[in-house]
Amino acid sequence: MARKQSRPSDGAHLILEPLSDTCRLCGAPAWAAYFNHRTIATLDGLLHLSLRIRRCINRACSLYRRPYRPEKEGAFALPEAEFGLDVLAFVGGLRYREHRTVPEIHQALLSRGVGVCERSVTNLVQRYEELVAVHLGDPARLKEQLLAQGRVILALDGLQPDVGHEVLWVIRDTLSGEVLLARALLSATQEDLTPLLREVKTRLPVPIAGVISDGQRSIRNAVAAELPGVPHQLCQFHYLREAALPIYEADRHAKKELKKRVRGVRPFERRLEKRARQGDPEAEAVLGYCLGVRAAITDDGRPPLEAAGLRLHERLEAIRASVSRVKGKRGSPGN
Repeated sequence: MARKQSRPSDGAHLILEPLSDTCRLCGAPAWAAYFNHRTIATLDGLLHLSLRIRRCINRACSLYRRPYRPEKEGAFALPEAEFGLDVLAFVGGLRYREHRTVPEIHQALLSRGVGVCERSVTNLVQRYEELVAVHLGDPARLKEQLLAQGRVILALDGLQPDVGHEVLWVIRDTLSGEVLLARALLSATQEDLTPLLREVKTRLPVPIAGVISDGQRSIRNAVAAELPGVPHQLCQFHYLREAALPIYEADRHAKKELKKRVRGVRPFERRLEKRARQGDPEAEAVLGYCLGVRAAITDDGRPPLEAAGLRLHERLEAIRASVSRVKGKRGSPGN
């Protein structure tokens, strides 16, 4: 849904000037014509820019009366954008590195104090994808870097933050970290993935030394068909996840049993909220413990590297120990 209230007027203010006061084409004076004002939402808060706009006064120049904007403006945001480049990078990182959905990104931005609606988050994801496409469209830079290292090791994976949507398939070089190809596909059959590998192989100026992916059968078949003889390895994360499957199942069962013991926190909180609003320090302290319990329950960790059940047990033990210390202080002499 759209934002229903206006943005606050506070925030940092910055005045930007063009680097030159002459026309970059003819060298004639470029007079200060007017100020242009724009507000940009950044992760650090609102940024109000005052931009001095200059114009060439030479009637014979092709840039006559055309606005000359400050060069530093592009370091804060894209043209006509209301969100800064830091917000754009933050959204892209959550989307494609952590596989977050649009509603999850929306909540993450709200928690950072960025006033944004879900529709704007979708637009930011699209802008990020366009910038990635532009970055990938520089073959000269990529060729020079790959020739220097002499080989590539491909990593192939599909990213699907939203169920039912197109899957973004990404092929990157693990040695340089460069993305070699990004393509959205409606399906992930061998017939769909083989052309992607063929396209990358045709573009590369160096040989492919290996491929890393998950164990999806269509990926294995596509690599075997298009890159015969190239070593193909299961990625370490998926390997660890499969190896730790028995431990993961036991940990998940342990977390389920622990959650049963701490259910009913929310009704208890409701009974204390009125007392906390009235300034009762004990009620405020207990509400803090309740918040800690709910936060511990909702943390799923990152299996197999971080066991959610063990983490929940450690946090609940820390909360129990803290409560015991408080009870001990209340029962000690002088309290």
